[in-house]
Amino acid sequence: MSQWLEQVIDGAALDDYLAPVRQQALTQLKNDGWPKRRNESWINTPLTPVEKRNVAIATQADSVPVPNIDNLNALDIVFVDGVLVTQINTLDVPEGMVIKSLNVDDAATQQAIASVFGQVKPTRHLFGRVNDALCQHGVFINVADGAKVTKPIRIVNLATKNVDAHTRVLVKLGNASSAIIIEQGSGDTDSLTTAFAEYDIADDAHLEHYRFAMFTGSAKQLGGSHFMLHDRSTLNSTLVGYGSELSRLDVDMHHAGEFANAKMNAIYLLAEGELFDLHSTIEHAMPNGTTEENARGIVGDKARAVFNGRIHIHRDAQKTLAELNNRNLLLSRRGVINTKPELEIYADDVRCAHGATVAEIEGEALYYMLTRGVPRSKALVMLNFGFIQELINDMPNAAIRDWLLPVLSERFAHMEVK
Repeated sequence: MSQWLEQVIDGAALDDYLAPVRQQALTQLKNDGWPKRRNESWINTPLTPVEKRNVAIATQADSVPVPNIDNLNALDIVFVDGVLVTQINTLDVPEGMVIKSLNVDDAATQQAIASVFGQVKPTRHLFGRVNDALCQHGVFINVADGAKVTKPIRIVNLATKNVDAHTRVLVKLGNASSAIIIEQGSGDTDSLTTAFAEYDIADDAHLEHYRFAMFTGSAKQLGGSHFMLHDRSTLNSTLVGYGSELSRLDVDMHHAGEFANAKMNAIYLLAEGELFDLHSTIEHAMPNGTTEENARGIVGDKARAVFNGRIHIHRDAQKTLAELNNRNLLLSRRGVINTKPELEIYADDVRCAHGATVAEIEGEALYYMLTRGVPRSKALVMLNFGFIQELINDMPNAAIRDWLLPVLSERFAHMEVK
């Protein structure tokens, strides 16, 4: 048992309406303890930056500038160092949507929150259990049956101090409804953030989802986005992650209904010496489901990227169509990429494929641009953009695409191998 985990267990409170889930999480934490070095889920991602850390949680937060996305016109909900600083009751919430803080008193809302909290996210995630036990600040978003909410909801998670921050987002989409949800996190301090989100997508509902996990420097981020899809529901998810001292994201998609359709594009960019770990699990439990997952990473000097993508086709999930691809680009031969795409199939009438590649920037292409007078730094940016441009162009929201392009250009400037 690590020093940090012992303090987590000792400091957990079990006196609210979420106590049953919190107690279950604590029991699992006590029984399983700290992952051993050969634990398959953590074999390539050392947890030493967390192991001997002291738990410190902020009780209040300072007001800090929130990153702007031009022309997005979103409704912002902001957490700073794990504390919800937005006054939820003052928001101009779109028609057909209800937004509540987790800290509510009325029994009906508590019951609605409890129907999602811990019910979509699998219990196997170590830091998900920590979040179950410790999170005190979060939001619950409920979209009514048939409501088509076009205004994006942006949930911003900022880390500014050397504290632990545990936040939760719960989203419940009613039948034939739709919504746009953006999870955006950033910070470069010696902080620890566990930000988990659970999405229950009802029959015929559609979710457009983005997660921008842009923590850098000495920040430690350990979070996840988890989705439950029902009959004929659709999910279009885009993930962009940076590397830091320790960055780990878990994504789960569970096809619990027939004819569900899920698509996820992921981009991760690592500068010198950084670490980023993306674990995704797709559970096809019902027939006629479709999943497409594309993950592309660019890894700088002495950086390490970890990708583990698993597709599990259950026995009853006949006529499933599932495809997973992971492509990686090394900027230096001193970078490391551990990639492990997996297929586990128990149905016999399916079409599935998976693959992974690791390559370097073509020397001829770089030489060609240099001989035409293009500076090396600009040439590398252009070649890198060519590698991920397809996934950027695939984003449904034009304002997000326009915002992201210069942001990634600046990121590439920090990744260049001198």
